[in-house]
Amino acid sequence: MRILITNDDSISAEQLLPLVKYCRKFGEVTVAVPEVEQSAKSHGIELHKAFRVEKRFLDGDVVTYVVDSTPADCMRYVILGLEQRFDLVISGVNRGLNMGSDILYSGTVSAVREAVLQGIPAIALSTTPENYQNATAHLDLVFDYINEHKLLEIHNAYNINIPPNPKGIKITRQGGMYFSDGFINVEGDLYRADGKCVYKPSNDLTLDTDATISGYISIMPLSMNVTDMDVFKCLTNK
Repeated sequence: MRILITNDDSISAEQLLPLVKYCRKFGEVTVAVPEVEQSAKSHGIELHKAFRVEKRFLDGDVVTYVVDSTPADCMRYVILGLEQRFDLVISGVNRGLNMGSDILYSGTVSAVREAVLQGIPAIALSTTPENYQNATAHLDLVFDYINEHKLLEIHNAYNINIPPNPKGIKITRQGGMYFSDGFINVEGDLYRADGKCVYKPSNDLTLDTDATISGYISIMPLSMNVTDMDVFKCLTNK
């Protein structure tokens, strides 16, 4: 198996190397990650100027491309630019949960979307900041579930959130808003986003927000199609 690892936390992410070591038992690993943190950059790509790519090695001989751009561009560079193919893309493990409406902003999840657009199955992995140092401890549980239930044969894209000390695993759908921002005046005409949690529990464990906050690993199938089919059918009478 050929696995491509990426993230939005950069080459400096503390849990990148542990993830690489973990994935090597499944096959050949390649890494393509941003040079600097790209959290909340969503699916941004660079079309107007050149960006730098430096080739390095992790864990001895794992080819690693350090890209001075976004997670989506990391995927585009290796898959389109180098014309390499992989059996699976793993994005993460992100330091911070990606669930509810926050998925729309996530660079971690957008790398998965880009990989799938290029025809490669992909999963995003995220955990809480306090569980980050223990990020790979529950991956056997996750991948055993994926393999047992043949998830990647059923669908090609999943967003997975791992809470501390998980009780089990739930298949979920996207929940509502988890974080929102106010804006702080730093000085003069400079403003900085100031995030706060706005999550309101609904006790619905089919939602990724409720399941994860309740202590379950949330596995959510991702859709690449942004068409609202109910409205489409209404407007076209189909």
